[in-house]
Amino acid sequence: MTTSQADHDQALALTRLWVERIVIGLNLCPFAARDWDQGRVRCAACDANDEAGVLLALASELQLLDGDDSIETTLLVLTQAFGVFEDFNQFLDLAEALLESLGYEGEFQLATFHPHYRFADSVADDPANCSNRSPLPVLHLLREASLSKAIALYPDTAKIPERNVRYLRQLGMETIALRLKPDDAS
Repeated sequence: MTTSQADHDQALALTRLWVERIVIGLNLCPFAARDWDQGRVRCAACDANDEAGVLLALASELQLLDGDDSIETTLLVLTQAFGVFEDFNQFLDLAEALLESLGYEGEFQLATFHPHYRFADSVADDPANCSNRSPLPVLHLLREASLSKAIALYPDTAKIPERNVRYLRQLGMETIALRLKPDDAS
């Protein structure tokens, strides 16, 4: 199955909307807004539909990030691969192994998001799962040095996940879903 340019553009637009209205809009990640506002977050789509193709795209993005300091972080949006959360989770071992084999362990870190993300101890419709849910599967490449610096400047980073869980549960699934509607002006 091939992805049309319109599908490709829509995937990136949905991801940007998610970052703006959920990640930044709900302050789930207190470090995201600055780099987003400065245009230092790269959103790239990967149209591969298999492990090998996604690994190639991931390697390419890592090399691009390594060679371009103007990009702080990359969101690699998987438009065709890993629609099933369990398959995505299994793939992550390969992604981490690639990071290590390319010599990027300790330089870059991989964070992940998925439309069906579910904490092990939660029910599927628990709003807390939305802290790691995105419109499409996403591999988020972070610079470890920048992350360490941000964490050092932010008080009590360990409390961020707890705060997010409480806040998302307070909002509820319906409110969260409304924030992702493209025609929503919130």
